[in-house]
Amino acid sequence: MANPPKKQFTLNLDGKETRLIQKNDKVQYDSDGNITMITGTTEPAVQVYLPDEKLNKGIGVIICAGGALRMHSWGNDVKSMAQWLNERGIAVIGLKYRLNTTPFSMPAPQKNDKGKNPFEGLRMALPITDFDQLKNANANPDPSGQPDKYCDQAIDDALRTVKLVRSRAKEWNLDPQKIGFLGYSAGGGVAIGATVRADAETMPSFLATCYGPSLIDVTVPQDAPPLFIATRVEHPNVAAGLLALYLEWKKAGANAEIYLYDDGRMGFGPNDEGSTSGLWRTNFLRWLMTR
Repeated sequence: MANPPKKQFTLNLDGKETRLIQKNDKVQYDSDGNITMITGTTEPAVQVYLPDEKLNKGIGVIICAGGALRMHSWGNDVKSMAQWLNERGIAVIGLKYRLNTTPFSMPAPQKNDKGKNPFEGLRMALPITDFDQLKNANANPDPSGQPDKYCDQAIDDALRTVKLVRSRAKEWNLDPQKIGFLGYSAGGGVAIGATVRADAETMPSFLATCYGPSLIDVTVPQDAPPLFIATRVEHPNVAAGLLALYLEWKKAGANAEIYLYDDGRMGFGPNDEGSTSGLWRTNFLRWLMTR
């Protein structure tokens, strides 16, 4: 009889065991020594969290953490959700996709730039009511339409991850037709991009995004998976992009469910008991289980 798989381990995208933290990664830790943030990633990997076999429901959730494509909010988005989903019998695959490693800096003011908006050319503070200003549900802050290599490479990593997880599904006691995405913030954009560009082999079984709109033009696939969206209304660009995404899915005749919370601004934590958005995990789980 084969030995049961380990409950937590890390693989590169070729399926070989590796370390989560590689030479170019920079890590932030909390006071207990747990990873909270990873930056500088040039070598993708997945950290796999398998539930107790007695609870196992055969579902695998690939989590794409948020962080503006420049960092992974690993503790909040991956570790916290992995523990919560594992307790409910669901496997988690945390994807450490490649990042933009260029230091971010504001444009230096020039002699003749007095009164000039340094963010000129970027979409700023687009409210949800202006969702129809977004072309093809693309909420990328840079509306130039130029290819974003960092977004593209992260999407490629996500597609490779679907193939990897499905290839190991039997070993990990997962159903290959129950493998899908959950993305946060920019990670939601990565998950959406991977779904839009997927072929029959890499199409996820479900797609969920928390305050993470598309960062590329959306053409809804003919075999589009069910879509789950959760965001706060007061999240400029993000809420507009996600409402536009929801409507694209519905216009295509695909299944979609959206939660628009009006209880604060910007993103929300994994379980904020002081707000209505604190229910998002319960709503996501029920949506997932009924699919």
